[in-house]
Amino acid sequence: MKKIVLLWFLATLCCQTLTAQERTYLVFEFIRIETGKTVDYLEYKDFLSNIYREAIDAGDIVGWDLWSLQRSADPDAFHYATVTYYDDPVKMMSSSDMEFLINHGKKAFSDMSEEQLYKKIRAAHDDRDLALRSYMVEVAKTKDDFEYKPGTLASFDLMKAMEGRFDEYERVEQEVFLPIHERKIKAGLMENWRFLRTAVPTGSEASSTHMTMNVYKNYLQFFNSLEYEDIDMNENQLVAVEKGLQSRDQKWVYLATLETVVR
Repeated sequence: MKKIVLLWFLATLCCQTLTAQERTYLVFEFIRIETGKTVDYLEYKDFLSNIYREAIDAGDIVGWDLWSLQRSADPDAFHYATVTYYDDPVKMMSSSDMEFLINHGKKAFSDMSEEQLYKKIRAAHDDRDLALRSYMVEVAKTKDDFEYKPGTLASFDLMKAMEGRFDEYERVEQEVFLPIHERKIKAGLMENWRFLRTAVPTGSEASSTHMTMNVYKNYLQFFNSLEYEDIDMNENQLVAVEKGLQSRDQKWVYLATLETVVR
């Protein structure tokens, strides 16, 4: 039964790809690092960068990012997030962690045996807690030519569309909030914005259904952007914004700094 459901899901994603132009699929992994293991994990990121660069050359992924998340007093808070970009939903779903890393690791590190690769990857995985993985598909984004590079700032905003208002929420993000972000970019107060939907089917109890990525050059631009919220909006637009905010529940927001980018 599980195989039938998976085949149906992959077939559905393939149909979506055929009807969409240049769709991007993203896998977010939110990670906690064990106390005292941060330095080890940061050294491991360079090893991963070479593996993901090989995966890009092979056409299996489009890109890979490592983001450090702003620390908080919450002991359950995430420390890092990785984002892997795909242009094919089947590749997104069929890339298993260990097999994927080993296969590309053999090409990236030809001097290492499969056993050595396995031990290095397993040791790094044992130092972390992969607390949350989200499979997302890009629904809309701003028209810009911004290139991600280390030091880029972003906020990851996880949302849950209110029951019965899923379509309304998506329409508001695209028709109301997208133009707002376009104006911010033109005003030099933002660099890039993406609106994402969960790609894997979820039930009504899912913690989130959507995400926005709000990307800034630095903290100065981020704080200046906060002052821009109601500029150039008439009464009807303000009402539309307020209605849009009521169609979703903002579950949580993380500020992130880009540490490593592979394209």
